[in-house]
Amino acid sequence: MSKPLHIVVIDPHKERAFLIVDGLREEWDYKVTVIGETSGLARKLGELQPDIILIDLENPSRDSFEQIVLALGASERPVAMFVDHSDQQMMRAAIDAGISAYVVDGLRKDRITPVLETAIARFHAFHRMKTELETTKAALAERKTIDRAKGVLMKARGMSEEDAYALLRKTAMDQGRKLSEVADGLVDAAGLLL
Repeated sequence: MSKPLHIVVIDPHKERAFLIVDGLREEWDYKVTVIGETSGLARKLGELQPDIILIDLENPSRDSFEQIVLALGASERPVAMFVDHSDQQMMRAAIDAGISAYVVDGLRKDRITPVLETAIARFHAFHRMKTELETTKAALAERKTIDRAKGVLMKARGMSEEDAYALLRKTAMDQGRKLSEVADGLVDAAGLLL
């Protein structure tokens, strides 16, 4: 049996927070922590390490909104925010801050489960895209380094591109290292000599 989800509910109004808890109780296996005071929020979230964060900000002021967004930092978990009134700037800031679901028109008990499921799905989709982007960037950086190393060999030894690549590959295999590591070492060494 997997451990229950740890959900943190951030809401300055206890009655509304328990509306969320009641909505969760019907559908989810969870452990819930309610935070009513936003001072020291980053520290509290760091200590609690929740799986999901639900935020209910009835009518947030810019200061309270910014305080919460700063506390979330680069959140590595699904976050859903409920607000009563639409505000384009806050919505954009929320999305930029990594909030997975920004729900306008307040909180209703029957909306909690679908919003939570959507937030989780969007978080995982975004996380997959972010991982793929980072992998692609790393592969491109490695490819660029390999191309630079081939250029160094071609210039220093008067080799063809194919021969330079073959030498890099053979050296990597002989040393039990990645091709990109050998290329990086060669580029670094060439930089010291120039």
